[in-house]
Amino acid sequence: MKQKWNDLDTPTLLLDKATLLANILTMSDFAKENSLSLRPHIKTHKSKEIAKLQMEHGAIGLTTAKLEEAEVMADAGITDILVAYPISSQVKIERAIALLQKGVDLKLAVDSLEQIKLLQKALEKSGHNLEVWIKVNSGLNRCGVEPGEDAVELAKAVLFLSQVRVGGIFTHAGHSYGARDAKELERIANAEAVAVVSSAEACEKAGIPIPVRSVGSTPTYRLAGVVEGITEVRPGNAVFFDSIQVGLGVARREECALSVLASVVGVYKDRIVLDTGSKTLCLDKGAHGLDSVKGYGYVVDHPELTIERLSEEHGVAVFESRSDLRLNDKVRIIPNHACTVANMFDAYTVVERDDVVGQWKVDARGMRK
Repeated sequence: MKQKWNDLDTPTLLLDKATLLANILTMSDFAKENSLSLRPHIKTHKSKEIAKLQMEHGAIGLTTAKLEEAEVMADAGITDILVAYPISSQVKIERAIALLQKGVDLKLAVDSLEQIKLLQKALEKSGHNLEVWIKVNSGLNRCGVEPGEDAVELAKAVLFLSQVRVGGIFTHAGHSYGARDAKELERIANAEAVAVVSSAEACEKAGIPIPVRSVGSTPTYRLAGVVEGITEVRPGNAVFFDSIQVGLGVARREECALSVLASVVGVYKDRIVLDTGSKTLCLDKGAHGLDSVKGYGYVVDHPELTIERLSEEHGVAVFESRSDLRLNDKVRIIPNHACTVANMFDAYTVVERDDVVGQWKVDARGMRK
């Protein structure tokens, strides 16, 4: 007899396989319908198994946040990888070159002249060539050169370097996670696409071809991806979705593939305590704030509960109307931010309906370098 998810010890990270596959196909179908390349970001799931499913269903390659993640994905046999993070330290450049030596078709993000000179110097010694993508700032004000002339100047500088070539221009509109309504989300998505397309067109006007024009961000990829001139999308969170995406209106709760199984460890007249604290659910309501996210996760089938506060091992839920939950009852919680919660666990417990059908490692868990 198959084990049922409700019989598992807690806290446990549950992954609904059917919902996961539906989300993967939604991304793939969108890319195909709009003649776009799909390069999903794996920082959400950090799993070889899930990455392989994405590649099987139309992804041309993967995006990672850090080199360690790229190394893990390369070990899984995936060779077309963009590290969407500027790398400049000697130790990291050497690790990037080691991936090139293994046959990985690696792309690195660049956003400064000093950085590309460091890359050139190390690559000259190794004899390898490297494709770089210029990162432009589309409003997040994190990494990236300003769109237009600054991007052109950096692209021109690359032309004088023997081991480095420009393959694309990309951005990440992470500030979309703070959008207050659909209109603001659409404005952010349009600005995201324009930042990339205008920079690419300015480079081509200067005689520098830009074959890839790439946008990311789960909240915006279906909006920015249809702007003329965009060639690639890089959604990450869309593989799972979470309460933040539901709050943005980007997903429905039934599209959320990830949940945390929790047990009731205390019932009191004004609160219920669950065995899921900050070391499980994380103190995350979105990096850019979102008024529509209530509490620290949504308790499935118990809308009367709000997880009001977390300590390290305790989730304290309050209720507007009396809850019928009792000691040792189990609930599923859709996390606010799936990416951070997945990084807290060693493995996904994969379920189909009520049955446990497998365990998949969170292979790149905790990899930050």
